Amino acid sequence: MSTEWPEVRPALILGSGGHAAVVLAALQAATAAVAGLLDSDPLRHGAKVLGIDVLGGDEFAESGNPSEFVLVNGIGGVSNTDQRRGVFEKFTALGFQFPAIVHPSAIGANVAQLGNGVQVMAGAVLQPHTRIGDNSVVNTGALVDHDCTLGDHVHIAPGVTLSGGVSVGSRTMIGAGATVIQNVVVGEGAFVAAGATVVSDVDAGTRVGGTPSRKF
Repeated sequence: MSTEWPEVRPALILGSGGHAAVVLAALQAATAAVAGLLDSDPLRHGAKVLGIDVLGGDEFAESGNPSEFVLVNGIGGVSNTDQRRGVFEKFTALGFQFPAIVHPSAIGANVAQLGNGVQVMAGAVLQPHTRIGDNSVVNTGALVDHDCTLGDHVHIAPGVTLSGGVSVGSRTMIGAGATVIQNVVVGEGAFVAAGATVVSDVDAGTRVGGTPSRKF
């Protein structure tokens, strides 16, 4: 996939916090047209993020026409991806499109398969035969090696290393700086703490941390 923004329609970013600023910066680097940001907090309305206005809440998009603009998910996550997933599913059901975003400094997106709404941030590296499911994030400086598979609504935090052949189930969070060795399977809805070293499979819904990682 090219790092060039594929859309001529302007984008609306859902959210105006830290992750929204990161995806906005990626869009600006790709010279994409951004109409504004939306936030459910009325106190944020009228503010600016990197020079772009916070126009209102979700109702601004809900009352709009999906053919007029595309949406970008600006909701991040610390311990789970539930809120991010809810926003994506809500607006997809209303007919809106979430194009994939690839920061121009990311490497290897052209050899990876990216689902709807995937976000590949600055300095990330994707190696051949990587597959990333809908609404997933490969955050700043993360390394995803060959033949990795990520499910839907996965968040790979900054500085994570996934060695070759790793499988990450849907709705999983892998914290900053964690390392997952080759051919490990991380089950759906799991949580891998920041800095962990994962050397064996992680069951679905399990929380692990440490080096080597253990359940907690």
